[in-house]
Amino acid sequence: MTLLEAIILTVITASTPLLIAAIGELVVERAGVLNLGVEGMMIIGAAAGIATAITTGSSALGVAAAVLAGMLLALLFAALVLGLAANQVASGLALAILGLGLSGVIGAPFVGVQREGIGRIEVPLLADLPFLGPILFAQDPFVYASFLLVVGVWWFLARTRAGLVLRACGENHAAAHALGHPVLRIRLLAILFGGACAGLAGAYMSLVYTPFWTSGMTGGRGWIALAIVVFASWLPWRAAAGAYLFGGLTILQLHAQGAGVPIPSQFMSALPYLLTVVVLVLIMRARRGGAAGPACLGIPFVPDR
Repeated sequence: MTLLEAIILTVITASTPLLIAAIGELVVERAGVLNLGVEGMMIIGAAAGIATAITTGSSALGVAAAVLAGMLLALLFAALVLGLAANQVASGLALAILGLGLSGVIGAPFVGVQREGIGRIEVPLLADLPFLGPILFAQDPFVYASFLLVVGVWWFLARTRAGLVLRACGENHAAAHALGHPVLRIRLLAILFGGACAGLAGAYMSLVYTPFWTSGMTGGRGWIALAIVVFASWLPWRAAAGAYLFGGLTILQLHAQGAGVPIPSQFMSALPYLLTVVVLVLIMRARRGGAAGPACLGIPFVPDR
């Protein structure tokens, strides 16, 4: 039971940044915008978070800086795709490259500087429960935040008028505009929310997962988060399942290597990304080549003047 508990705890740790980033991107895509720059926003959040935490000595300020950095990069993306109606795929790729390069500059003075990670929050009495206590009620704040994000985003999209309007902008932006809804403003807010989530996921990487800075520490998790959104069919609770599936696979390959399984370590390390490709191919074939995503996903909107 102790071994199982340890494995579940490591799976939760590996899955949390994927879930936070995927939930943010899910909201962006439900609004009709495809942002491929999640990796760049995550890595810039990780760099800004650790740099601020080390400089100020405050983890809270580090988290705030990471969220702000992700939102600033998202604002740049919004200026391109909303203000200038630029191609969303090209702009997102440029954002990812910019984030990777800029994070290296920000994090260069802090390479190898370790900092004490953010501790866990134990729920009184419940944390003492056998097995379930340490798993559900003795986690760090980011894990609790990821649970709240899933529930909150599900409730917002499915149960509120604002969520309905946001989904309308993703399904038919022309009709939403004709009804008087500010499509560009709604998409801007969605993009900023996605940037905040990506920055928060980056803060988790540098302040909890590995509390120090190293270049490229996100390791492609932003791209996996994008795949999780498609895997989840743009539904929050499925995104949670997908994040834990991919996170579990990451931990599985680590345990397999530690157990001496006679499989090349390079193949095991590539397994989560290979699964990403396989899952996407299977989903597209199951849907006969068409994803059940928002109808206006990736299509620029220019209001009539």
